[in-house]
Amino acid sequence: MLKEVTATRFIAPLREGGSLPGLIEADDLGMYVLKFAGAGQGRKTLVAEVVCGELARRLGLRVPRLATVELDPVLGLGEPEQEVQQLLRSSGGTNLGMDFLSGALGFDPLASEVGSGEAGRIVWFDALVNNVDRSWRNPNMLRRRGELWLIDHGATMIWHHNWPGAAVSAARPYDASDHALNTFAPDVAAAAEELAPRITGELLAEVTAEIPDVWLAGEPGFDTPDELRQAYARPLLARAGTVHQRIRGLQGEQ
Repeated sequence: MLKEVTATRFIAPLREGGSLPGLIEADDLGMYVLKFAGAGQGRKTLVAEVVCGELARRLGLRVPRLATVELDPVLGLGEPEQEVQQLLRSSGGTNLGMDFLSGALGFDPLASEVGSGEAGRIVWFDALVNNVDRSWRNPNMLRRRGELWLIDHGATMIWHHNWPGAAVSAARPYDASDHALNTFAPDVAAAAEELAPRITGELLAEVTAEIPDVWLAGEPGFDTPDELRQAYARPLLARAGTVHQRIRGLQGEQ
């Protein structure tokens, strides 16, 4: 299960990317990047972060440790910025935290080297979850002590915004032409051979079990959170075996 912590101090907003996360300290004395439940993208962004982050971890990719963070809106009373105050007020309850990676720097594809094997695993994973937000403009990767870390998976699994069309959406090709690792000769065939057999119903049940019920409750068309968890698992299981054959735009592709 995800670690459960309580926010004890709001440190600062972080103004990178399209969302407005915050840096907080928690009752375990750790620092976390907080994704707000009350942000404009809604709780589905948090669900996507959990599913993709925990799946990536189980596949051997580096992602910051995730935790659920209980937030008391009173922490925002002293925050001078109106936008941040509103986010804190609207996000009381369960939010998502990611370990703050001290010393990490944003990945620059023009100033880095990535092996074709690692590039292939990341591109294959992004194709699996249909990550449209790992471009050279916004890589959503960090370098820390020479290692590559994946962050920000809120813009994945776009089919969960329209469940009746999920099967059709999940069957579409993945466009990797703008992927931040496209120039590193990603070996997606080797990645598929290594990783696809590990995507099983049991693994996906384990991953989706990490989603807090409160983020799943009340979804139209689903009677229980577990029904919705199964809906998250089905497209990923269906994609895993063949998605490498439907990746378009790789450099050197014939």
